[in-house]
Amino acid sequence: MTDTGRPPATLARTLGGLARACHPGPTVAVTALVTALAVVAGRDAAGCVLVAAAVLAGQLSIGWCNDAVDARRDATAGRAGKPIVDGTVSARAVWIAAVVALACCVPLSLASGPRAGAVHLAGVLAAWAYDFGLKGTVLSWAPYAIGFGSLPPFVTLGLPGAPWPAWWAVLAAALLGVGAHLANVLPDIEGDLATGVRGLPQRLGAATVRALIPVPLLAATCLLVFGHAPPGWAGWTALAAACALTATGLLAGGSSRLPFGTAIAVAGVDVTLLLANGASLTA
Repeated sequence: MTDTGRPPATLARTLGGLARACHPGPTVAVTALVTALAVVAGRDAAGCVLVAAAVLAGQLSIGWCNDAVDARRDATAGRAGKPIVDGTVSARAVWIAAVVALACCVPLSLASGPRAGAVHLAGVLAAWAYDFGLKGTVLSWAPYAIGFGSLPPFVTLGLPGAPWPAWWAVLAAALLGVGAHLANVLPDIEGDLATGVRGLPQRLGAATVRALIPVPLLAATCLLVFGHAPPGWAGWTALAAACALTATGLLAGGSSRLPFGTAIAVAGVDVTLLLANGASLTA
């Protein structure tokens, strides 16, 4: 043990801390989603690998930046599960990892073409802007909308001819981002307010946010079902499922975590629809 009472840093311990600090769930989920979208949109094998690498680097940088910026706030809020707070990894190591990942993201994004790369980097930088201050303002939702909304253009602008994606795909992705912001913040609103974070969800309060979460998610569902062609049975089934999940969440008790879970399920329906419509992204 060191004289600080914490175990000495080792390579394995540091790597484990970095793996936890990168927000592995969202990082893997977003990377897998965008890679799958590249496949169904028609990117070739090399293009799909480049998309996966660029998105992974961007998401790693975002996750590490978030934990590094919030280290003191997390400690004040008693979030002992955070690797910087529990001493698994130092804030300095997380900062270095974030900067290295961001530096790698630049050439990896531009490898899909200058327009595609610029759009993806704009989304990544919007997420960094969230961590560096926008999260505490009424515009806290905007980086999520920009970040998610940049993903369909990143995929399609890397296709031959660099086509822009259909408007409904961009807007649906942006709405998914807003819904993700509301759902992500909901469990931490009280702790955020205690540490001075006053983004839009914190200002609205938990009860209002719980009621608002379904709005952008259902709007995204409607766009994905009706935006490009008359819906078939699969579209109507997806819309019915999203509505049923939303009703279940809204009818849950105020202290229940069920609304958060149902919001994630509706987002899953939307992601499935987005992938199913991948071949129509440039229509």
